Amino acid sequence: MSKVAVVMGSTSDLPVMQEAVDILKGFDIEVDVDIVSAHRTPEKLFDFSKNAHKNGYTVIIAGAGGAAHLPGMVASLSPLPVIGVPVKSSNSIDGWDSILSILQMPSGVPVATVALNGAKNAGILAAQIIGSSDKCVLDKIEVYKQGLKEKVIKGAEEVRNK
Repeated sequence: MSKVAVVMGSTSDLPVMQEAVDILKGFDIEVDVDIVSAHRTPEKLFDFSKNAHKNGYTVIIAGAGGAAHLPGMVASLSPLPVIGVPVKSSNSIDGWDSILSILQMPSGVPVATVALNGAKNAGILAAQIIGSSDKCVLDKIEVYKQGLKEKVIKGAEEVRNK
């Protein structure tokens, strides 16, 4: 069974990152959540990142605000796919500092980056990565996407009937 790690730099990131946790649980994917600060707990960051694959994780979702080094540092140390979630923090410059810190990774150290506060999409992307080799998860994603389609069709009907 696949498992995803959802890590963030501080507890203030949890309201955003909870969306990733919720969507993954909705797909019946095991999720572990932790606080791993790139700047305040670098030893924990190194230990977590170097051993994530040995601890059974398939994908890592890392959210961070401000300087947002966590996703890139995790990606530099782990062989697993890392999805970065830029979080608009209280000391942020409209979130652009976080977006660019995660998005502008050097060649050889990729981080898949979602929109500002886009943890739900990070969870969906993690599920799709897992679904590429797990038919049960893939089937759940197909049902989820069909539900999105049906919601749009229903909304269009409601608009036309007003």
